[in-house]
Amino acid sequence: MDTHKSRISSRIAVTVLTPLICLSLGMPVSAQIEEIVVTATKREENVQDVPVSVTVLSSDTIENANAVGFEGLQQLIPSASFRKGNTTRNSSVIIRGLGTISFSTAAEPSVSTVVDGVVLGRSGQAFGDLYELERMEVLRGPQGTLFGKNASAGVVNITTRRPTDEFEGYVDLSFYQDNETRLKAKVAGPLTDNARGSITAFKGDFDGFIRNVYNNETTNGYDRSGIRAMLEYEPTDTISALFIYEDYDATDECCADLEGLPSGRNPASEAAPSSLGIVNGVADIDLDQRLIDHDLTTITLDSTTAFSAQVDIEIGDLTLTSITARRTWNNTEIREGDFTSIGGDSDLPVFGVPFQLHDVGPQEWRQISEELRLASPGGETFDWQLGLFYWNIDSERNFTRDASCQNNGGQNQPILDANPGLTCNSNDIVSATAFFDTEFNNYALFGEGTYNISDQLRLIFGLRFTEDEVSFNHNRRNNDEFGRQGVGVRPAAPNSQFSAASGGYDSNFNGETDESNTSGKIGAQWSTDNAGMFYVTYAQGYKGPAFNTFYNMGTNDVLPIGAEESDAFELGWKYTADTFLLNLTVFQTDVENFQANNFDNSTGVTITRLTNAGDVSTEGFEADFLWKPMENVSIGGGFASVDATIDKFNCPVDPGTGQIPPGCSTRSGLDVPFSPDLKVSLYGEWVVPLNNMDLMFNGSFVHTDEQYSDLPGTDGNFNPAALLPEYDIFNLTASLSFNDDQFRISLIGKNLGDESYVTTYSGDNFRYQIPRDADRYFGIGMRASF
Repeated sequence: MDTHKSRISSRIAVTVLTPLICLSLGMPVSAQIEEIVVTATKREENVQDVPVSVTVLSSDTIENANAVGFEGLQQLIPSASFRKGNTTRNSSVIIRGLGTISFSTAAEPSVSTVVDGVVLGRSGQAFGDLYELERMEVLRGPQGTLFGKNASAGVVNITTRRPTDEFEGYVDLSFYQDNETRLKAKVAGPLTDNARGSITAFKGDFDGFIRNVYNNETTNGYDRSGIRAMLEYEPTDTISALFIYEDYDATDECCADLEGLPSGRNPASEAAPSSLGIVNGVADIDLDQRLIDHDLTTITLDSTTAFSAQVDIEIGDLTLTSITARRTWNNTEIREGDFTSIGGDSDLPVFGVPFQLHDVGPQEWRQISEELRLASPGGETFDWQLGLFYWNIDSERNFTRDASCQNNGGQNQPILDANPGLTCNSNDIVSATAFFDTEFNNYALFGEGTYNISDQLRLIFGLRFTEDEVSFNHNRRNNDEFGRQGVGVRPAAPNSQFSAASGGYDSNFNGETDESNTSGKIGAQWSTDNAGMFYVTYAQGYKGPAFNTFYNMGTNDVLPIGAEESDAFELGWKYTADTFLLNLTVFQTDVENFQANNFDNSTGVTITRLTNAGDVSTEGFEADFLWKPMENVSIGGGFASVDATIDKFNCPVDPGTGQIPPGCSTRSGLDVPFSPDLKVSLYGEWVVPLNNMDLMFNGSFVHTDEQYSDLPGTDGNFNPAALLPEYDIFNLTASLSFNDDQFRISLIGKNLGDESYVTTYSGDNFRYQIPRDADRYFGIGMRASF
């Protein structure tokens, strides 16, 4: 452990001191860093003037990353981690070790995702292709005063590019190994004297990089397309409007879980891992595994339609802003759940032979939102803004599981005895379907202000009142004519009755809850002439109540889950020079009633259940820098040293005895998932002018420490399979640019060190997610602008 901490200290020192040392060498400088504008306070401000810990990825940085979506871009954000699920709806963002990992349809994320001022109901809506971005701001720590209830851990604030006053456009085409193609095209320009428009379209397809030995086809690829249209209109000098329409469709053969440790389910398969399993408490994960043996292809179908309208009206010195939005998101999950091609083939009973478990679950989200803000002009003694917010999201989901009949404990014996000749073997497939809907309503009144005591000293304060309403209905029907139980398929009883209308056995649940909250923020900001800007803030975070609604929910899941609340302290320093920016942050956050999938073995079977698991805390140190030592060279990056731990977790009560089961631990001091001790990110660009063209190099390096992908068990021990190894990734792109970058051709190299890694442990002591970027691969890009 001491050696590990020494490595961390060394990497921190290198990351922070290298640019400072080089800067002091007196290298010739003829460049200045352009102002970086953000909307972290819902005003356009220089990032160095904003008393918020924020990482900014510019449009150039995003394009140079050649990343398909947020999963690739988060590598450049030191405080962020990404939990990859089988589908976009089950994936999540974690900031400073805090985030919500849940399959429930009646729970919300802890990290809010905002696109062009519109809060997304589920972050998964933004996990597809990200294109034509002006910037991405990742705000760390509670941001609820301005951004709302599901920003208790932070905000991913995405701004897309606006139409231009001059006619322009481009076509961008790239090819990668394994038959991957990405195409983007845009046209923008003036429509009239007071109107501008743009249309951007993209198409991408990829065969995949995982071979399924069952059918010798590749999988974990995608087929995606989308279009975004914008119209900016200024009917008068005091009124401006922005209209955005977006349509997105994706068929992803993704994301199949790989067998990284021996499962024992089909050891003779060609796809069996090269692994010794768990040896002396250490998991021997087969990081080179790229094979599966599945008779059902895991697929995610995504479809999004979105419209938003932002209107800004100047009323004297004040500005009234209205953002109205409607979004529809359809997501269908088709999942291979037994992870073999032989499950359900045998006429012998489980679990002596492999079982079948196949899932299909479509869901539709419908979201509307309205935000009204009135803001002072800024730059005065007292700057302020007041706002109203309304948000409604309703969803409908059905989920069907087809699985092998299960009688290993005599579960179905009474049914078999009553029906002579009826069997319950692996190839006897039984089924159940759950139908459930949820609705969220959120009303809020908020305000934030800055009082300038002097030119150097400011006081910061904000307040938000929130009212939440959550409700759900759940109906599960056993589709088997005899009501038999299967693997992951509930029996016809208990908690169910035969329904003549449906012809099956129904189990019905419903619930509703509401909660109000007032949270605030206070702080101070001190700007100096030469030493930079210092700030200190205290902010409260709030994440609304929830229900644990999922396919196999039972009576223990009907009770509401209380709101999650946090208290965060932050001390920051932002230093600005002509060619160098450096931002340092020290933080501590304490969370009560942390919403998490806590382990529960109160019924004799260990499951994970979304609950108010207990209290957690996170503290650490962060740095972001940008350095431009010469006109044609720029270097940026940062690191995050985070210690996110459990303070105290609750132990589940055995409903039969009313007592806490023996051996249950509070797990105090143990890590929370997806909180590496250290994450380092570096990126840079070097432009070499040549005759009639430029040679451009863009590179990035990422180091991520080892991290757990799951909570410790109730006995206080981590599953060794849940420890994800550390990794280092180096990417490099070399480009030739002609005619002031009107034409560019690029050679793209990803993961040049060919270092394999896993991003998520999915469960069952063997399942892992391995991303495409865990392999070295190359591509060629061509871009023509006009």
